[in-house]
Amino acid sequence: MYDVIVVGAGHAGCEAVLAAARSGATCLLITSDLTAVARMSCNPAIGGVAKGQITREIDALGGEMGKAIDATGIQFRLLNRSKGPAMHSPRAQADKTQYSLYMRRVIENESRIDLLQDTVSGITAAGGVVAGVTISSGRTIKAKAVVLCSGTFLNGLIHIGMNHFPGGRTVAEPPVAGLTESIISLGFTTGRLKTGTPPRIDSRSVNYDIVTPQPGDKEPVPFSFQTTSVSDRNLVSCYMTKTTPVTHAIIRSGFDRSPLFTGKVKGVGPRYCPSVEDKVFRFPDKESHHIFLEPEGVDTIEMYVNGFSTSLPEDVQIAGLRSIPGLENVKMIRPGYAIEYDYFHPWQIRSSLETRLVDNLYFAGQINGTSGYEEAACQGLVAGINAVRKIKSQVPLVLGRDQAYIGVLLDDLVTKDITEPYRMFTSSAEHRLILRHDNADIRLSSPGFDCGLVSAASYDRTMAIIKGIDLCVSILHEIKVPPHEINDLLLRHGFQELQAPVKAFTIIKRPGIGLAELLAISPTVQIAVGHYCSDNRIAEQVEIVIKYEGYIKRDQLMTERITRLDALHIPENFNYNALNSLSSEGMEKLSKHKPSTIGQASRILGVSPSDLSILMIRLGR
Repeated sequence: MYDVIVVGAGHAGCEAVLAAARSGATCLLITSDLTAVARMSCNPAIGGVAKGQITREIDALGGEMGKAIDATGIQFRLLNRSKGPAMHSPRAQADKTQYSLYMRRVIENESRIDLLQDTVSGITAAGGVVAGVTISSGRTIKAKAVVLCSGTFLNGLIHIGMNHFPGGRTVAEPPVAGLTESIISLGFTTGRLKTGTPPRIDSRSVNYDIVTPQPGDKEPVPFSFQTTSVSDRNLVSCYMTKTTPVTHAIIRSGFDRSPLFTGKVKGVGPRYCPSVEDKVFRFPDKESHHIFLEPEGVDTIEMYVNGFSTSLPEDVQIAGLRSIPGLENVKMIRPGYAIEYDYFHPWQIRSSLETRLVDNLYFAGQINGTSGYEEAACQGLVAGINAVRKIKSQVPLVLGRDQAYIGVLLDDLVTKDITEPYRMFTSSAEHRLILRHDNADIRLSSPGFDCGLVSAASYDRTMAIIKGIDLCVSILHEIKVPPHEINDLLLRHGFQELQAPVKAFTIIKRPGIGLAELLAISPTVQIAVGHYCSDNRIAEQVEIVIKYEGYIKRDQLMTERITRLDALHIPENFNYNALNSLSSEGMEKLSKHKPSTIGQASRILGVSPSDLSILMIRLGR
């Protein structure tokens, strides 16, 4: 018997099995194809807006995704540099083949992980507790806990024009049959979602004289806090072009053969990442849409056409591509397609990702209705951690909305009705000012260390950074800088000269003046904090803390109010039907979602303030 069986070796499965094994559990990873570990079936990239923050949080907790992209990335960019630090988001193009090989090597080097190339067709349970899995041969393998990371494989159906056929993730991969039905037999309810991918083209057929280059950053930011530099990893450029009115006319000509418009596709697709035909249909007045050409590796001619996700017939796809500037003579290697798949409504899981109906059974990734590699990976990490903690009778790791984007994602899953593929956005996080990519280790090293995934050396290094930040901020609030040291600096930035000494932190608060500039011209500041600020991480964090001090304090006050509500626990077997004074909708939603705290209950759509008051009065009794 294994401690943990992980089903599926996508991004969720990889993080789940590594977290469980590194926590001391004996693990079995079952996947239908061991050559497809951590396969990037869609965009060959990691990170982006909000997703970059999640990737750095995965790293801070002891996960592998950040290290993997640092080792195999081929272009690195920090997005939204013109905005405030809360919006800065790292993103990297990956060599998709090397990324998969890297993750497989890491998994194979973990001695506690066994591998099995097979397909899981069923889940076995006894007395409301998971007992193991059944594989295609009919053999049952026992385990104390099971983590299901099935991706888009559950009864997957691929659409290209009016043709549709079974497929699991790509055209060449078969779907998984029987597993959905096995889970339903345990009492779960399921739904149907859709996602899609664009065509891949031959990079040699692009006219690079017309498209706009998008090179990587000159000083790229790595994802892992353990990586010292990725300056040698900017190996390729991406390119930008756009659709034209001719493109849109060609796309419209295929509407009558589009599975999206003819009703062939039953699953709900993502609003935030629509197919190109959906964009043309929904925005008829828009003359163009951006198209990004992204290499899939350094040793391949295959190029990803970001922004042209589609399930139109092949002839329409190639005609549409050739109407785009720079792609007039393009060769299509493989067409875009849509894929429908089963998922399980996430109100059936807890914030720990353990299912409510079957103990020790965990769901992670697209089985919960999410989309994206990063969203899947963070769920796998949390599920792997909590599967082992459950076996050891330890309290599960549950991150709050004020602790991590991961906490926001998991809270959204259990409190919201997911009817379309869920994607994380910065706008989803009410505490995004403090949930920045640059401080993920400061926020999450402690829980990562407590779970046994962050080494003592890494933890001590982060604690030293935190201590240095606190000391610097405290000192800069106290020391006063004489006018003769800073008046020239103030004049250069358009401020009036000072007649008396002023506290250092008030100078740093002024727009355009940074800590580094102040250190360079003020001996007083250099003597006071120069030793600490020789560490760039400390200097960066000190400046952010001071410049955004007022906003951060306001956010902390809001966090305290929310924390008080999240500290009021609701018994899982609480009978909401016994509260006749609840509104009908409130009673229905509370009974379905079974919130674990008053805070969670307050975030469920349809639960009114009066419902919360009634619930709190009853719990108070």
